[in-house]
Amino acid sequence: MAGLATGGGTAATVAKLERAVQSDPRDPDRLGELGLAYQLRWRETGDPSFLPLSQRALRTALDARPRDATATLGLGNLALIRHDFRRALALGREARRLAPFAARPYGVVGDALVELGRYRQAFATFDRMAAVRPSLASYARVAYARELTGDRAGAVAAMQLALDAAGGAPEPTAWTHVELAKLALGDGRVETAAEHVRAALAIFPGYVPALEQEARVDAALGRPVAAVTAARRAATAVPLPQFVALLADLLERQGRTAAAARQRATIAVIDRVLAANGLRVDLETAVFRADQGIRPADTVRLARRARADRPSIYGDDALGWALARAGRCAEAEQWLDRALRLGTRDALLFFHRGYAAGCAGDRRAMFVWYRRAVAQSPAFSVRWAPVARRALA
Repeated sequence: MAGLATGGGTAATVAKLERAVQSDPRDPDRLGELGLAYQLRWRETGDPSFLPLSQRALRTALDARPRDATATLGLGNLALIRHDFRRALALGREARRLAPFAARPYGVVGDALVELGRYRQAFATFDRMAAVRPSLASYARVAYARELTGDRAGAVAAMQLALDAAGGAPEPTAWTHVELAKLALGDGRVETAAEHVRAALAIFPGYVPALEQEARVDAALGRPVAAVTAARRAATAVPLPQFVALLADLLERQGRTAAAARQRATIAVIDRVLAANGLRVDLETAVFRADQGIRPADTVRLARRARADRPSIYGDDALGWALARAGRCAEAEQWLDRALRLGTRDALLFFHRGYAAGCAGDRRAMFVWYRRAVAQSPAFSVRWAPVARRALA
């Protein structure tokens, strides 16, 4: 979709396509392009109202030309955005049937399989995608598969290939630098992460995912004022829950508890707006509520429902974390062990497992897991890394 942003920006592209569709409301090619452009506008702005517009355009394209591979694939990608992974899987497979020699349907299928916890099939699908067409999209998915299985060096190597494949196009190149920054920060390589953030913002000034990572890098480097500034820019430009929650955590670390509380109060409103536009955010909401200790019993029920819809390692982690924060320690340990079954080297997963051990009364195991978390990435979480470091001190 990145190519849609050229020639005057995505907003101009959308306006041009809307005019073309007004002239010919049944043109499936223009409708398909418009549906995809709306999805890119969602990614750029965080405005969920673009998603129903995308759905309408893509469904109209299919009405005009049934069995249209582009519209089918676009609806599959829309289902991924909305976290409706079973529907995404069905649509991705249908798109692959309609376009058997195309690579992109493999991406939708593989992404859905990952979120449904069907990892063996997902990783084979990503390998097939890369074989059909080596590209930024396929290399990035191979990188994610390697990251999930604990091969972080292999993930970095694959993302470097993705960076080469981006060819200098602003948004794809910036996105790839952000992913490399995340990998570096997750390994405790803060200066390397900072270099990638600078590169992303140089090629795409104001790029919101890069601003989020800039805030995390500044926090890791002990620059709290700069961290808040970057996080505020991200949350103001694209008011999504993850950006607002980061800003709140950074404000709280500065002792600005009232300002942090005001930011957190907006997250429930944002979640309702997202849900009204078809986005399923149960898993993210459950983790946020568990972090905050909000109505623990209700949060466990929400996390259990989210995990049923999204039975991935991160679904297991969300349920385990909600149980741990609710004081249901033995149950939590079982789910958090499942979350580590692929060998994923994610410091936050290690911290959650350690917290559950401490909750169960095994402080020795708690310290082992906390040491693993801090060794993996000393600044793994604005909120929880200081907790682990204080416990170990």
